[in-house]
Amino acid sequence: MHLTGFSHLREQLRDTSARWASRSVADRLAIIRKFRRLLARRSELIASKIQFRPLADTMAAEILPLLDAARFLEREAHALLRPRRVGCKGRPLLLAGTRAVIQRRPLGAVLILAPSNYPLFLTGCQMLQAITAGNAVAVKPAPGQTGCVAALSELLSSAGVPPGLIRILEDTDSAGEAAVRAGFDHIILTGAASTGRRVARLAAETLTPLTLELSGNDAVFVMPGADLEHVARSLAFGMRLNGGATCIAPHRVFIAETMAQEMEARLLRHLAKLRVPKPNPPVSAILANLTVEAVADGASARDIGGVTFLTNANPHMALLRADVFAPWLALIPSRSMAEAVRSDLACPYALGASLFGPEAACRKLASDLRAGSIVINDLIAPTADPRLPFGGTGESGYGSTRGAEGLLTLTRPVTISVRRGPWPRLHLRSPGSGDGRRLAGVARWLNFF
Repeated sequence: MHLTGFSHLREQLRDTSARWASRSVADRLAIIRKFRRLLARRSELIASKIQFRPLADTMAAEILPLLDAARFLEREAHALLRPRRVGCKGRPLLLAGTRAVIQRRPLGAVLILAPSNYPLFLTGCQMLQAITAGNAVAVKPAPGQTGCVAALSELLSSAGVPPGLIRILEDTDSAGEAAVRAGFDHIILTGAASTGRRVARLAAETLTPLTLELSGNDAVFVMPGADLEHVARSLAFGMRLNGGATCIAPHRVFIAETMAQEMEARLLRHLAKLRVPKPNPPVSAILANLTVEAVADGASARDIGGVTFLTNANPHMALLRADVFAPWLALIPSRSMAEAVRSDLACPYALGASLFGPEAACRKLASDLRAGSIVINDLIAPTADPRLPFGGTGESGYGSTRGAEGLLTLTRPVTISVRRGPWPRLHLRSPGSGDGRRLAGVARWLNFF
């Protein structure tokens, strides 16, 4: 499909969105509820579309969180999307008699550039939020993942989504680029930072707003008093989950110098139990080259359980400042947690972070971090809570998906103000010679306290 074809598709989706948005939020949520029940009944069949991981992992990492995301919308979306009346409190005196309401209206045609690592959960959440808000959706699947997106679309169609509300594009890079150039009303991208920069440049030509959920290089802070066995088990889980191909997988582990040796021993025991598959050849080559550089810079490295494990790493190594979507873990001995935080803040990525140790100390340290999703005494799993927004900053992108914030991102606020009663419209008067002095007096009087 050429650019003109995508422009025509965009207009079709806008028309479809207008009809869809005319239906009540309750009607839309009834369809979301039917979708959830259908997904629950057909969960094994849908999960089997994923061939690169065990069925149990897909159920836990994708199907169950997607069901939770649908239920969240059923419970919360009506209140979030309903018009909000603005009361009299705080209204400027000169606007006496004015009543206002804030509406949340859909954006229209939303383009989703879907990821490859969690093609059901991440793509599904974004699709559900977009259509709940009243939008129509075009989805460009990741290469090889068209079947997953089609399965979600078919379930939504069976649940009652009208024809044409969801359109699936080819899974090629050229299709994605042409769709971005067409100027949709919003674009959601989940992908690498390099992809985010390319999409942002193209989207700027049409002033298309973006939500960019990009790469991570997540930090882990092991505080004095942390349960090191629990930390080791958690880090091993982070490496095993999806073969390390998780945007908030742990990578940079900051720990006090006095604790590093014991942490290394415990990690070695747990990593040895893993059988993490190798990433694709291009990613494996990048990881290998950066590992060689790190070793030349003083680190020790070994492959254990399929994980590239570095010890005696330092935060200035290129690997610790890159977005390598692969199972690797670096232990960074630090003289203090303050030093560790400074090192983390120098990293261009700020998506997620995990802290282990006494809760009060972890909470205090968390206030100094840039990451968008911070977990204390656990990692990754709590971020799947559908009530929570998800997003990062810096090279990790901007904007939020999921939660109330993700839903409202896919709407635009419209204000309607009504002036009632006999209150004078002073702004309609022709200005007099003494008005400036009088208004200055009003300003002083209104702002005396």
